[in-house]
Amino acid sequence: MAESAPAEALPLDVAWLRAHPLPQPVSGADKNARGRVMVLGGCLTVPGGVGLSAEAALRAGAGKVRVGTVAPAAIALGALLPEAAVLALPVSPEGEIDAPPEGIAEHLSRCDAVVVGPAMSSEPHASRLLGGLLAQADWTAGLVIDAAPLLGLSAHAEALRARGAPAVLTPHVGEIAGMLECDAEVIERDRAAAARSAAERFGAVVVLKGGSTLVAEPGGALYGYTGGNVGLATGGSGDVLAGITGALLARGCSPLEAALWSVWLHGEAGRRCAETIGPLGFLARELLGFIPQVMRSGDQE
Repeated sequence: MAESAPAEALPLDVAWLRAHPLPQPVSGADKNARGRVMVLGGCLTVPGGVGLSAEAALRAGAGKVRVGTVAPAAIALGALLPEAAVLALPVSPEGEIDAPPEGIAEHLSRCDAVVVGPAMSSEPHASRLLGGLLAQADWTAGLVIDAAPLLGLSAHAEALRARGAPAVLTPHVGEIAGMLECDAEVIERDRAAAARSAAERFGAVVVLKGGSTLVAEPGGALYGYTGGNVGLATGGSGDVLAGITGALLARGCSPLEAALWSVWLHGEAGRRCAETIGPLGFLARELLGFIPQVMRSGDQE
């Protein structure tokens, strides 16, 4: 059973879904009109994880997805996910994406949302990659930050607050502890306060993952979702959540709406996996096929 959300959290429920329907493409819209997502991540230790984010973005309705990952993994990833374009990036001796090459910048103007960090394992490399993106002054696409870049996010707080639209940050307890430079035990004592503090510090929408998921926005509003299950606590699950969020930003959702809808879609996909496969042992990739079904049911709520 999922833990309860704090009493002050607004519920993420059917009433909220009805009041905030997902934007729908017009009849005859081509794939560019459905939103273009770039996913930057992966490393030689976890070469396939970034593919989960990319496929999740496609399953959540994005029209085009481009994946930037370490060069040795690029061809294999492209073969496994033929629906996505692949950008081979320089690899460091540690097996991580090296400092951002100039080649990334030319792609930013052709995307509506960027997901950075999935399946990266080195905070220094991830932080340099994020810093290079934030340094592009004319870049206005939606932004989702996941995994390793979150651990060094304090160095980018000013740049994040200066963005025209809030980024969406998707930490678990350990990552938000790094963001706030405190111990995880402090976070666990008051997860609501931590989510709100991070939202204010970084001028971002914060999705604090856990037994119950909390979503905080700058200004103090807090939402809670308790429909997840323990089976979602598995490798790659967060990569799927990040990809869904990127797709919804690209489709035209506000950062808060993208965060809340992605939490609900991810949680409901997990519920369907638990019902059809079993409460434990389903894989993150098995969430992917349920995303369109859950999205359709949510639109009909």
